[in-house]
Amino acid sequence: MGASQPHDPRGALVRPYAVTRGRTEPQRDIPIEAVLVASQAAMQEARFAGHDKYRIAVLCEPRAQSLAEIGAYLRLPLGVARVLVADMIADGLLSLHSAAPKEGFAERMDLLERVLSGLRKL
Repeated sequence: MGASQPHDPRGALVRPYAVTRGRTEPQRDIPIEAVLVASQAAMQEARFAGHDKYRIAVLCEPRAQSLAEIGAYLRLPLGVARVLVADMIADGLLSLHSAAPKEGFAERMDLLERVLSGLRKL
């Protein structure tokens, strides 16, 4: 058995606070399923925006990623990922695309309501 360093749970608590500089609310509301794409300037400019923002840009550069995927791949709490992504959108490093198409919204809501009603009857 190899010697391993003890795990310090305090590190996981301090890091998210430090990454977002204490902010818990994003500049704009971003749905978890929102699709994000790195802009053309993202790779160049994100290098100076910080380590985590650079990692997000690298992840979103070859293909679009959802907010949920970004948090999962980079092992960031969803709230932290949401704050960082909102900052990157504001800085023009990421483009936000809605995952839900506008057309057919009423039909999807009707279907979801029927599913919910059926689940409640179980």
